[in-house]
Amino acid sequence: MDGGNDEGGSGIRFREVWRTAVPVSVAAAAALFAGGSVDLVHRHQRAAHKEHDAEAAAAKSAPPAPRAVVGVTRAGSALTVHDARSGAAVGLPVAAPEGRRFQRVAGSGDSYVVASYGAGKVTFERLKLAADGRPESLTEIPGAAVPGVSTAWSDLAVAPDGDRIAYVTYKGTRGRIDVVSARTGARKTWTTRFPARVSSLSWAGDTLAFVWNPVRRVAGRYTAVRHEFRLLDTRGASGDLKVSKAVTALPKGTTSAVVTRDGKTVVAGVVERSVGSVQAYSAQTGRPTKVVWRQRLNGSITGLDTGKEGKLLISGSDGRLYAEGAGTITAADLADAAW
Repeated sequence: MDGGNDEGGSGIRFREVWRTAVPVSVAAAAALFAGGSVDLVHRHQRAAHKEHDAEAAAAKSAPPAPRAVVGVTRAGSALTVHDARSGAAVGLPVAAPEGRRFQRVAGSGDSYVVASYGAGKVTFERLKLAADGRPESLTEIPGAAVPGVSTAWSDLAVAPDGDRIAYVTYKGTRGRIDVVSARTGARKTWTTRFPARVSSLSWAGDTLAFVWNPVRRVAGRYTAVRHEFRLLDTRGASGDLKVSKAVTALPKGTTSAVVTRDGKTVVAGVVERSVGSVQAYSAQTGRPTKVVWRQRLNGSITGLDTGKEGKLLISGSDGRLYAEGAGTITAADLADAAW
């Protein structure tokens, strides 16, 4: 009896302990879960803060976008300057030299080089802006001239050193690239026997990049049959454009592409479903690497321009300019633009 009573007492005590222990265990587990959850939240918050800080640091260290966009009016009678962020006009238009028409413009460090055409010759002027972005001076570059006909297909690019100027003129549908020194006036020329447009000039050191667009006549007009990105070593002697190196055939719908200043990457613009994308390719292999920029765009990409720090300016057939890291500019009245 006594033994049985002891057993019953032990069982009661055990149940009482269990009843007491369960709430305590649940509470402890809940506390541990809550503590773990808070710690997990804190870890996520710390990671998010680190990511945000890294993005902010990257944005802070990223080179700033150019402050101004310089455009050539469609009539070629004037240059206009626009604020790259607001699109507002800055200062008064700059008139073309007497008897000449502005054709193309390209950035050159802290100034711009402008090509003007008249009497079968292309000459070049240097446009400088004041500290507030207004046009300050337009002066001719003495001795720097290219003979030939400048057309709507012509193009211009200035090397990062500000000295070598590349320009494309045409004899019918056969293009010619001239590279002229702004310092000495010395000139080299590369020609082709084939009907083709030579577009999207850009520089990487001594290498001049361009898009080769062979054309054929269809229904009374010339149409490009393909678009190929090529590189020309300008240290070589004058000659035929066939000495240039093919890098990659551009996808259908892509007509504009430029090389980065370090010569490692080709960036090309294409529009699909009203979204403009800038696709990067390896300049060594021609293989696509990544998409570097997307922009809503109702039309096609008609031109790409790299600013002083490598930022891109997209010209759209919708009459707008899209400036990377800046704003959108209405440019229906412009034939060419640079920043």
